[in-house]
Amino acid sequence: MSFRHVLPRAAAVFVAAALSVPLARAEAPPRVGDGVLEPVAFSALAGWREDDAAAALDAFRRTCAAPGPNPPQATNVTGDPADLAAACAAAADLPADKAKAFFEARFSAYRIVRPASGAEPERRLGFLTGYFEPELVGSLEPGPGYTAPVLARPDDLVTLAPGETTPGLDAIYKAGRRTATGLEPYPDRAAIEDGAIAARTKPVLWLRDAVDLFVLQVQGSGRARLPDGRSVRVLYDGKNGQPYTSIGKLLVAEGHLPLNGLSLERWTTWLRANPDHARRLMRKNASYVFFRVEPVEDARLGPPGAAGAPLSPGRSVAVDGTLWRYGLPFFLEGKLPGQPGRGHLVIAADTGSAIVGPARGDLYVGTGAKAGIAAGDLHDRMGFVVLLPKPGATPAIAEPRP
Repeated sequence: MSFRHVLPRAAAVFVAAALSVPLARAEAPPRVGDGVLEPVAFSALAGWREDDAAAALDAFRRTCAAPGPNPPQATNVTGDPADLAAACAAAADLPADKAKAFFEARFSAYRIVRPASGAEPERRLGFLTGYFEPELVGSLEPGPGYTAPVLARPDDLVTLAPGETTPGLDAIYKAGRRTATGLEPYPDRAAIEDGAIAARTKPVLWLRDAVDLFVLQVQGSGRARLPDGRSVRVLYDGKNGQPYTSIGKLLVAEGHLPLNGLSLERWTTWLRANPDHARRLMRKNASYVFFRVEPVEDARLGPPGAAGAPLSPGRSVAVDGTLWRYGLPFFLEGKLPGQPGRGHLVIAADTGSAIVGPARGDLYVGTGAKAGIAAGDLHDRMGFVVLLPKPGATPAIAEPRP
């Protein structure tokens, strides 16, 4: 996928979307999910002045230039598309040293606070985790050492838009199988592994084993190194819509591994050492992901997120796509492992089935083993500040402050 900054096209995409309620214009404190948005001055954000806004601006431009999510987001998500499109246009040719002034001029900052409710106290911190792009070993043909098929999107799979329901299909299912009488639940992981959709799909790649395939599906995308030395990108192309079950929770619940110190490396090592248990536990996760294979266009960037833009390491974040419009900037109030400063400006560019709520995020940290360790170490309480585009804003970008 090209990530050229085709901002006029991106602006058209945003404008064409149905307008959501412009929260910045509301008189009462705006709410998103169970959160209240409290206005906050940029000068009051710890770490704002020290953070590298130019890196966030690059990520913002890529998201602006993306073709947009497919299927589109719901019309009632927070973030006015016309105002966001105007901000995208204003960012087109902006010099890097004007990045911080740009965000201050074009956006208003709101801290996300969950008010006290019953016995639940007020919460000003959300929760941030990390994810990465695994780098695996694969082959375009099956053979010794390549036994796990990566399946293409089946031709009878119908993906529902966020919040969409259809008669006859329980709301827990996010996709269905097209039949002569309508949609029905798509086969689960165990049925697919047993050949239930063999006539509807084919392998696009072969990995070493079922654990590598499971890791790829949990992360949603990856790179594969082929026997001839080339690398290809293995990209998400839909899932069966069945509920997701965390393998980590299963391992802890059955007493196989302790919660403390549970990491990707630890649970994958345990699964490979216990193949009988591994197959049983992995099949308890009914969710199954399908993929397509494409060349790696820019090794520095990650795969496209749900917004359609290549993910920027450390600057792209997955959010609840039923609440927030992709492209919105967020300022994370807190120290990130291995990162300088006390705050971090990121751009909403992706989502995930476990990313639920207004103050929940999953930070994309990069590709490969080191990124996997960093992602595994990231599970911290974090303050979330959303930057909403100012309605009809046309101010000039001021010179950067000393």
